[in-house]
Amino acid sequence: MKQLCNIIAPLILFCLMTAGMSAFAQVQSGVAPQEQTEAVSQVQSGTAPQTQSEVTLQEQKENTVDVKGIVFGHIGDSYEWHITTWGKTQIIIPLPIIVYSEASGWHTFLSSRLEENGGTYEGLSIAPAGSKYEGKLVEYNAAGDEVRPWDISITKVTFALLFNSFLLLVIILCVAHWYRKRPRGSLAPGGFIGFMEMFIMMVNDDIIKSCVGPNYRKFAPYLLTAFFFIFVNNIMGLIPFFPGGANVTGNIAITMVLAVCTFLMVNIFGTKHYWKDIFWPDVPWWLKVPVPMMPFIEFFGIFTKPFALMIRLFANMLAGHMAMLVLTCLIFISASMGPALNGTLTVASVLFNIFMNALELLVAFIQAYVFTMLSAVFIGLAQEGAKVKENK
Repeated sequence: MKQLCNIIAPLILFCLMTAGMSAFAQVQSGVAPQEQTEAVSQVQSGTAPQTQSEVTLQEQKENTVDVKGIVFGHIGDSYEWHITTWGKTQIIIPLPIIVYSEASGWHTFLSSRLEENGGTYEGLSIAPAGSKYEGKLVEYNAAGDEVRPWDISITKVTFALLFNSFLLLVIILCVAHWYRKRPRGSLAPGGFIGFMEMFIMMVNDDIIKSCVGPNYRKFAPYLLTAFFFIFVNNIMGLIPFFPGGANVTGNIAITMVLAVCTFLMVNIFGTKHYWKDIFWPDVPWWLKVPVPMMPFIEFFGIFTKPFALMIRLFANMLAGHMAMLVLTCLIFISASMGPALNGTLTVASVLFNIFMNALELLVAFIQAYVFTMLSAVFIGLAQEGAKVKENK
């Protein structure tokens, strides 16, 4: 197949998310407010040891599950890849930080240097919560204000994007190598190669050919690439362990680039009939002069179409990840509500997580399908009146 050199093929992987977190117990204080206030003041002044109530309050605070931190820590980007926590030891893969500062020039180091040096290294540190650049690398000028350097670091999402792209490249080159070794008209492939041919032809015939129209061969490489790129990144995002689990397609920067690519394909290769319908559509004259109402609406639609593609993919994949994480955290939030309620919610949470993982596997395909289909429809609308070129 000639188009195999221009497309990316999927790798089907599915693994149910598991969590290993310790439950926590809530202990009632039983200390009068006055006694508690006096005890706290004594501890703060250093004149008395901690009371049982203070120890209990401290344990409760330490054992509280930070749902917000877990959810946004997973779906957000970071300068390191947190694998797991084994006891009190955190297993983390440091990632390379590459920044350029107008004041001090280039800086290249591993993110572990920040932790080793108290959160600051070579004048750079990660902005704290509530800051304008929260979670990003910043430096401070003479006035003490945060200054954002030019940051091209290999973050978690960037690393996952590069890894997934490399994986896709390996798969498609292996498939292309099989076809290159065999003459045209030989026996049909089987196994994984046969599955890939079936998958590719399904996307090509059912989506691209039917939506773009007679000139579909010209745009098939891009649309096939977009489909399998989204699909594989969606599948990899469902794997709960390294190198999977990164929320690549739930990052709006990624979906924005995909939408911009479709925007360029639509408008660069649009025919004169397409542009004529934009600026002078076939509607009653009073909708075009003296106020160009319809031309303005049509021109505005040029930008709303890719915007809809960007938001649709981003929101659906982000919501799925958040739902599964919240359902998992529900087990540990309910640990203090008694064994009966906690056991019931645990069973419900596990069952819902299994259902959500199965649903997300379906959504991974549907979102790639919808993005490719809408892109093909937009491209097909822009090909009105185009001459068909035979591509043998």
